[in-house]
Amino acid sequence: MRRQKGISLSGLLVICVILVAVALLGFKLFPAYTEYFKVRKAVSEIARNPEYKSSVKEIQAAFDRRAAIDSISVVGGKDLEITKQGDGVAVSASWSVKVPLFYNVSACMDFEARGE
Repeated sequence: MRRQKGISLSGLLVICVILVAVALLGFKLFPAYTEYFKVRKAVSEIARNPEYKSSVKEIQAAFDRRAAIDSISVVGGKDLEITKQGDGVAVSASWSVKVPLFYNVSACMDFEARGE
């Protein structure tokens, strides 16, 4: 008699439960990471733009305009750290996001975006 090969029904169910849990975790964390990439892009473009190198208020106002367009809500212009570097400006922002997962379990993520 030949021995059967393959996966059992219980093994398939365990794999499906694990895949569903990973997918749900990804769906919960995805918005925080997309907002991080929006902030990183805005900060780096503002830091590279030569017309915003005159004052801190201009840089903050430019970021607030970008935040309104890109629907950025976690960081505002007042939250930016702006420093002079030689001819240019270094702009950075750091923030934390707490995402509730289930019951009393949450994921706390710290982000930092830099533009030089």
